[in-house]
This record gives sequence, C-alpha cells and structure tokens, in this order.
Amino acid sequence: MITAEENEQLCRVGKGTLMGNFFRQFWMPVCLSSELKADGDPVRLMILGEKLVAFRDSEGRVGVFDHRCPHRCASLFFGRNELGGIRCAYHGWKFDVTGKCLDQPNLEDKSKYPAGTPAIAYRVQESGGLVFAYMGERQENPPPLPEIEAIMGEGHDGNIALTHRDCNYMQALEGDVDTSHLGFLHVGGIDGEKLDLSDPEAFTVTEKAPKINVSVMPFGTMYSAQRNAYEGTEHHRFASYIFPIWVTYPSGLMDDNVTVNAWVPIDDESTMIFNIDLGRINGRRKNLKYKDGTLVGGLARPLEYLPTTTDWKGRWRPVKDASNDYGIDREWQRNGDSYTGIVGVPLQDQAIQESMGPIVDRTMEHLAASDRMVILTRRVMLDAAKEFAETGKLPDVVDHPELCRDARGGDIVVPHGTDWLDGYEEKMAAIKGYRPKLFAAE
Repeated sequence: MITAEENEQLCRVGKGTLMGNFFRQFWMPVCLSSELKADGDPVRLMILGEKLVAFRDSEGRVGVFDHRCPHRCASLFFGRNELGGIRCAYHGWKFDVTGKCLDQPNLEDKSKYPAGTPAIAYRVQESGGLVFAYMGERQENPPPLPEIEAIMGEGHDGNIALTHRDCNYMQALEGDVDTSHLGFLHVGGIDGEKLDLSDPEAFTVTEKAPKINVSVMPFGTMYSAQRNAYEGTEHHRFASYIFPIWVTYPSGLMDDNVTVNAWVPIDDESTMIFNIDLGRINGRRKNLKYKDGTLVGGLARPLEYLPTTTDWKGRWRPVKDASNDYGIDREWQRNGDSYTGIVGVPLQDQAIQESMGPIVDRTMEHLAASDRMVILTRRVMLDAAKEFAETGKLPDVVDHPELCRDARGGDIVVPHGTDWLDGYEEKMAAIKGYRPKLFAAE
C-alpha cells in the first residue's frame, strides 16, 4: 500500500525533507510550561531534528532558540539567563526572547557589523499548560494556534503526561488510529462475560473485529469502530487525526472525552508524546482491572521516569524500556490475567511500537480492512505535504483553527442502522449546541 520512497518521505522530518518542511508550517508543542522557570536554567530541546534551547526570562516570557550563538556558534545552553535575556557564556552577547541582540560587550565599536546580529529565535505561545513554537517561514505573521479542545484554556500538569519514545513519530501516531488492537494488546486479558454491560466500553472487549468506518475531514481524518451493542443499537468508538501530528483519542464516553495526543518528532528515530486527558480524573473505565494498585488497562499514569538529564534526549524517559523488556511479567501473561504481561496502555504501546525498529519498513506490511484508518491517514498526510511542496497550498485548518473544534474521540451508542457520521454529528450537536461541519469542501 506504500512504496519504499513514500515510506522514506513519510518518516524523515529534518529541514529540506517533504514532511519536515510541511510540519514547520504548524505550531508544535515543545515542552510543558512548568519545565521553564523564570530566570531558571535553559533547557535543551530537539524538535524536528533541530537542536534548540528554551528559557523563561525574568518577566515570564519564553524564548525558543537555535542553540548556537550567532557570534561563534557556542551553545546558548551554557548561557546565563539574566535580567530579561540570555547571555552567551563565551563572549557575553545577550539576546531577548525574540532573538534581538541586547548587548555585545566585547565589541569596541557597536555601530559596525556584526553589531546587532540577532539569534535565530522562533515564535512562541503558551496554552493549556504547554509551550508551542512555530518553526516555519511566517515568523512575522504566524498562523493561529489550533483550536483543539484539550489545549485551550489554562490546563495543568495533572492532566498532561509527556513520554519519550524511541521510534519514528509515524509508527507511534499510527497506534492511535489503529483501533482494533485495543481488544488484544490492552484489554485482551479481560473476561468479557464478567463485564458490566451497562458500560458501553464493554463492547470493545467483547467484540474483537469491529467494522471500521473512515472519512476525510476538514481537519484531517476520522474513524469509527462499529460494533453491535444492546438490542436494537450499535456502539461506535471514534477518534480523529488532526494535521499535522494530533489525535483526539477515545478514552470514555464522548460527552466528556476531552483528549488529545501530540506525536512530536524529536528527530527521525525518536518521538515525544504529549498525552492530554482533561477527563481522566473523573474515574472512567470502571470495567478495567488493577495490578498492585496500578490501572492495568488504562493510562497507568504517571509512568516511572528515569532522572532528567540535560542532554538532547534526556527528558521524560520511562524506567521500563527495551533494556528491561518493559517490565514484562511472563507468569502474569501466562495465567491469563494480562494479555501482554506489561502494565498500562502507554507502556504496552511503547513496547510494540519500539519493537518495530526505529523506522518501520512498511513495504513488509500486509494490511487488511482493519487498517483502513491507518491507510487513509498516511495517504492524506502524504498528499497534503506533496501539495504544499508543489504549490505552497496548506490544509485549510492552518489558518482556520476553528475547524479543529469539531474533532473529538469517544464512545456513543445509537439506534441500529444509524449512519456513523450522522450519529457523531447528533452527539456533538447535543454536547456543543451546534451541528459540526464534518466534510472538507470538494
């Protein structure tokens, strides 16, 4: 379904690559707001293969820079965050959060070149407890932030979890839109006969082979996994892909399922997940089980992380990883209490996705009807990136962020025979008070 050339195009994110150039036209979350303290230590970040430093100045403003000082290319990570700017430790050049050069104390004549040379700084905004950077060409007039429910408003760390994953962003993102794996990887050890069938989520356990409905949307793509439910009804489990790296995933009933994952490429072979679930504290997933006090089939947050280091990939790394087989308990797997022997959805996904290698060879796949959303999303992403490369045209959602408002994941039950998109539209109208515009213009 995908050629070797297309696989290469899909996975590479550096400057000058098809997807790298495309992704830079969108705002990217880069860290938690709480990771940057006023006049605190600069933080190393790597986004889309670029080495960056982030800092918060004494007035609370955030700067995200290419880490190299424009003078002699010494790293600003070693700089002094002081009095409204960051000062390079090599020769004392100082820059504010916009990259403007405030001081060049080693230059006798500050009227001559290179006096006033700015640092390479990206536009920054904060929303929902996250720091966003815009790394594209429109630095003077960047597009607005996407209006995704889970990142609008204040937000707080209790609803956000970051995790470093050692694989390409796309094989990680695809896990969010591959719905049929839920019945095996995550809940395969649950006895369906013992479930409370008043909980619609039970149907994802009892029916392992849903019908997959998919469609292109103004914001990206959408699927529903359709199953028979109570007599005369059907259950739909929805998720939406939003350009360029977001998925609103199903984590409960759609009524309060305000969720999103961002699969941010660190480089070609590693990813930072920004998992946001504003309904997680409401105690959903009552059917799922615990092991030693940890929710086995759910988010199992927070993960246990290794100590943070200051290297480019030293943040939010789980203790359980490939080096210890993700803590797999083979006896727990054998006795049937767990399908995988690995605790928690995030770690189960991590084990599988990293097991494919840093970049999966998709030419070896044998895709089936259950993979319709994966197939469609790949194609939509590649087509949009190619159109941008050829014509400069971007998806409408870039400059019309309100299109993201109609994307939500979650579970609904509808009368048998209801069109899946009609069911979604009616549920969203009941939740939001208006009928969403589901389809992109022809």
